[in-house]
Amino acid sequence: MKRKQARETAFSILFEYGFDTSVSPLGHYETAISVRDVEEDSYVRNVLAGVEAHLADIDAAIDAASSNWKKERISRVSMAILRLAVYEMFYREDIPLRVSLNEAVELSKSFDEDKAYGFVNGVLNAIMADGRCVGQA
Repeated sequence: MKRKQARETAFSILFEYGFDTSVSPLGHYETAISVRDVEEDSYVRNVLAGVEAHLADIDAAIDAASSNWKKERISRVSMAILRLAVYEMFYREDIPLRVSLNEAVELSKSFDEDKAYGFVNGVLNAIMADGRCVGQA
């Protein structure tokens, strides 16, 4: 699976997780593999396991960077995109920060409301400025 397709798959699983947190992101992925013929992919598996393992830190960073927006007000689409991007920015040294940011904005343009990409871009730029990111700028 190409990285763009893998990123979209990870996003869609994280979006599903936003509706049913009683099942882990990896649990949703296993179901998708068996029921929807979603392809096995190491990047997707790594991202989903990583988001699950670091969810509290990821959500805290999103909360801190989205001033005047409580987590409950952020759409499930935007939250799934932000969780994916923040995981990459904090824990994946092999992905340049600008790639994570640009791909998140593109996902937002494709799957979210018309103006949501500006919000996603602003939150991720604020997170990039906080110094916790491991990827290269």
